[in-house]
Amino acid sequence: MRSPTVSTPAPGFSAAGRDATSKGALAARRRAFRALHEQGCFVIPNPWDVGSARYLQHLGFPALATTSAGFAFSQGLPDSMDDVGVARRRTLAHIANVTAAVDLPVSADFMSGYGLEPTDVAESVTQCVATGVAGLSIEDATGDAASPLYDLSIAVERVRAARHAIDRSGSDVLLTARAECFHVGHPEPLRESVRRLQAYAAAGADVLFAPGPQTAEEIRTLVEAVAPKPLNLLVVRDIGMSVEDVAALGVRRISVGGALALTAWAGFMEAAQMLKSSGSFAGLAKAAPYAEINGFFADPLPRHRVDDDSECGRSESLDPDDVGDIADEGIGHRG
Repeated sequence: MRSPTVSTPAPGFSAAGRDATSKGALAARRRAFRALHEQGCFVIPNPWDVGSARYLQHLGFPALATTSAGFAFSQGLPDSMDDVGVARRRTLAHIANVTAAVDLPVSADFMSGYGLEPTDVAESVTQCVATGVAGLSIEDATGDAASPLYDLSIAVERVRAARHAIDRSGSDVLLTARAECFHVGHPEPLRESVRRLQAYAAAGADVLFAPGPQTAEEIRTLVEAVAPKPLNLLVVRDIGMSVEDVAALGVRRISVGGALALTAWAGFMEAAQMLKSSGSFAGLAKAAPYAEINGFFADPLPRHRVDDDSECGRSESLDPDDVGDIADEGIGHRG
């Protein structure tokens, strides 16, 4: 199913009203995020909520990226491209909450931009920029099994619309363009990814991303195809290479998508299934110490959320259901 057109703006996401992040600090985050892409290789892990975001900052990662899958699962929703996926408004609230919770650059997994037409993508991107992100990604999957990728000319226009929306905002937000050829089962995913990523780079994308390559040869091909622009590599399982190995291939940024959330789910599922099937508490043996986690969150780092009826102001509530009326016009994906 194609993602529906979204014409009603989500209120309350204006950077002008941010009370925890000054404009100067926000600009500094965005400069720092751009600088990370200029040399070397870094890991940008994907938290699925405010708590996991704060812990990843605590570990010393230089930047974070949201995950559509991890967030969707935390809301009891599938990471899908249909009408029951995560709504744009709820996604914007989630992104804003994460950016407010940490002192790091945050890049948004913004799926296909929440709209069919380039003008719809531009509108959504404008609202995403206002959440305080340092970057955002737009992918070219349609959600229609019969035609899973936008025609290249249309996909390019969507990337160009996102680029223009960012430029009009006056922010230095980094635009990542994603080619979903591997994910949708394209018959020649590497070749088509190269063709699309090069077109997206010419349309104004700062970073290129084709989730799915598994071999060093495929990864190196993509790196060389988009050079000198940086390539993001998605790693969601043990691929037999370390961060150092991936960096040696020329990859500039490594994300893990929903893998950390799925790892957390694996521990929860194992413990819950043991409790139900055999009455065993053995699955609780690996639980994190309560005092450690509770003490960590007692640290006075920012933990605010965004009120839908404010201009990105924070209330004290962290309840994800406190974001107001939610429309199901959005789409999700494996990110």
